[in-house]
Amino acid sequence: MDGLPTPLRCFREHHAAEKFADDGAETVTSVEQKKVECSIEEVTSVYKQIHNIPQPTLLREQHYQYLKKGLRHLSDAYECLDASRPWLCFWILHSLELLEEPIPSTIASDVCQFLARCQTSSGGFAGGPGQHAHLAPTYATVNALCIIGTEEAYSIINREKLLDFLWSVKQPDGSFVMHVGGEVDVRSAYCAASVASLTNILTPKLFEDTTSWILRCQNWEGGLSGVPGLEAHGGYTFCGMAAMVILGKEHMLDLKALLRWVVSRQMRFEGGFQGRCNKLVDGCYSFWQAGLLPLLHRALFKDGESTLSRQQWMFEQQALQEYILLCCQNPTGGLLDKPGKSRDFYHTCYCLSGLSVAQHFGSLDGPHELILGREENRLAVTHPVYNICPEKVAQALEHFLRLPVPEDNRQRGASEQS
Repeated sequence: MDGLPTPLRCFREHHAAEKFADDGAETVTSVEQKKVECSIEEVTSVYKQIHNIPQPTLLREQHYQYLKKGLRHLSDAYECLDASRPWLCFWILHSLELLEEPIPSTIASDVCQFLARCQTSSGGFAGGPGQHAHLAPTYATVNALCIIGTEEAYSIINREKLLDFLWSVKQPDGSFVMHVGGEVDVRSAYCAASVASLTNILTPKLFEDTTSWILRCQNWEGGLSGVPGLEAHGGYTFCGMAAMVILGKEHMLDLKALLRWVVSRQMRFEGGFQGRCNKLVDGCYSFWQAGLLPLLHRALFKDGESTLSRQQWMFEQQALQEYILLCCQNPTGGLLDKPGKSRDFYHTCYCLSGLSVAQHFGSLDGPHELILGREENRLAVTHPVYNICPEKVAQALEHFLRLPVPEDNRQRGASEQS
């Protein structure tokens, strides 16, 4: 395929030619880029001196202890995330399922009871008890409940009210606001499509004109922006592409332009991904960007692209694994943006999700694995559309498809917004 970068070297074989060159025109951005490259050289050098092993190791037990503690107790530093508490549940639960660590039934039930308190009378879920319904924590809550996957978890979701909430945030042009009276961006379309498809309330009328609005977000770069006319961004691009996949319209995007944009976001020296052009590497884009490649692979395959590999994704999977394992692990557990940054549950979730994507390739020929280092580094597979494990997606779909789709006579919901 056109536009793919040349293979990236392993960290231990880095060559100066792969580093950023400012061509004698120093800027704030170029200075920061060079600082990051120096920090990566330092951390990889220290790693090789301390660890007498040929390949990096996933600190599985340390991450498990960090995550387990987070389910029961959070420090005062997390007060700023009071409106993101369902997200904390999702980030931790998904990280644990990727590590294949079972969630004790008592803890799972406690999480269910807490998330039930986040459900509002309008049908959506809020960032915490007593707050207003918002599409982002609604997405996080539904994902967390599907990960738990018990009858108790499924029964919490009031599907009729959830459909009412989705109608309340639907806009006449096909977009969605994040909450009543809130902002519009492509995240909201993805969150709405994701929860609607998982819970079997996705109706054609609800997503009328949504694909047309998302198409307007693909810009001249090839990626997608938050709203039409802005800069392409990794998180927004994933959300737009994944929403189009859910709605069965991904072929309407300019797939090859999107491919060129996303593969160009993998950093040649670092091995990880940046979120936008001329930005620094960040561990969370290990999923937001790398997670796009399975979706693109599938879409291009459906379009009849004959040159696609049947064994690997269209990015350097080993280089991404090296970046995550060497540069994004806190020695005491948890993962981070880049060397020198603090660990948090957000980066732990998305670094592990990206590591999973880089390890596993799925095709009609069967799965293929590329596990860097020991077998103990192997994570569970994550679903590239929903970012929970595929068996949990299948289990949720099986459960909710047995239930009737709520009657959708809610054109009134759209007219009320106009």
